[in-house]
Parts: sequence; C-alpha cells; structure tokens
Amino acid sequence: MGIKNAAVIRITNICNERNLAINALANLSGITPSTLYSIIDSERKDIGIVVIKKLCDGLGMTLKEFFDDAVFFNLDQEVK
Repeated sequence: MGIKNAAVIRITNICNERNLAINALANLSGITPSTLYSIIDSERKDIGIVVIKKLCDGLGMTLKEFFDDAVFFNLDQEVK
C-alpha cells in the first residue's frame, strides 16, 4: 500500500472512531469539505503535508500521533 492510501485509511478510521463526519473534520481543520473529499478520492495521487498538519490541528493531535499507526508500518516503496 502507498502512503496516500494509508493516509486516507487513517483519516477515515479517525473520523469513524470519533464519530466525526468528513464535513465536520474539514470545518475543524480550516479546509473546505471539497478539498477533503478530493483527498479521499482514489483518483488523486497525493496529499500535501500542510493539509495533513491542518487535519491534525483540527483533530487536536500531533503529526507523530497521526503517523504512529500500524497502517503506516509496512508501506510500499514509492520510488520505482
């Protein structure tokens, strides 16, 4: 699995754990819901670290807490 897919899974899992809708997370994070929905879209290839930081800020968590999850432990090589 690549980093983008892992990040989407992590975002989705956090929203589910916290019973938080995507729109609500976007509002908490200061980004538009359309931006967050486009990130979750499988057609999009990447997610910027600034957006992930904003999501973490909205969730009240650090980047370390976000990335310290099993979904990130065995990622595929991105450079081919």
